[in-house]
Amino acid sequence: MDVRTFVEDLGIASGESRRLNCPVCKSYKTFTATNNMGSLLWNCYKASCSVSGSVRSRLSVEDIRRMKSVTPVTNDFVLPEFIVPHDNRSAVLEYADTWGIDPDNLMYDVKEHRAVFVCYHANTAVDATGRALGRKLPKWKRYGNSGLPFVHGRGNVAVVVEDCVSAVVVGEYDSFVGVAILGTSLSESHKGYLSQFSTAVMALDPDALPKTLQYAKELRGHVRNVKVLRLNYDIKYRNPVDVQKMHLFQDKGEV
Repeated sequence: MDVRTFVEDLGIASGESRRLNCPVCKSYKTFTATNNMGSLLWNCYKASCSVSGSVRSRLSVEDIRRMKSVTPVTNDFVLPEFIVPHDNRSAVLEYADTWGIDPDNLMYDVKEHRAVFVCYHANTAVDATGRALGRKLPKWKRYGNSGLPFVHGRGNVAVVVEDCVSAVVVGEYDSFVGVAILGTSLSESHKGYLSQFSTAVMALDPDALPKTLQYAKELRGHVRNVKVLRLNYDIKYRNPVDVQKMHLFQDKGEV
């Protein structure tokens, strides 16, 4: 079976996806194909099936018209008034110092005593996540419902992590963007955001390897080059071996 020809013959328009039976393993609705602005990407989610790939396709006139007609999604999130600049509050500074991150990345929730990471997309605050500074539960709280990841950094390789601290640590390195999924699943919003990158590296916590491998498989229908970073420690601990391995993805595209 020529999977590339199979996908091209589907005639998927730019920005659209199809889910159908895998043409190789024949499993029911495990195969996805996506046209991401002229890049055709496909993947079978069945663990025993290794089918995945990508190829550039030529955009049709209709595709270009459709892309131009798409209007940005409006965001109605407003930062709650009890989330304020931390003004060098000792608890926030101590939290930032614990992880070696710049306190300027944080705000403060005066109502629930939390260090707050504001989630910006296109220079607009679309959500926020707070970490309890005491024993209050839950430890992490989401203030909005955008479903978008917390992002930090200006590089060209996305490194997918679980929490905001890890994303900030990753984003300190020029080549990378830390993308915190802030939950227990890889949502369509996450996949949509990550689809703008040609390379995404899955770097979840070491005890989450099965989940890491599953997420990598899911993402291969949206990102051309998906890699797995097998960590010795959570990336926020900046273990030299783990950091060196991460940099190899940027230098060579793989480990």
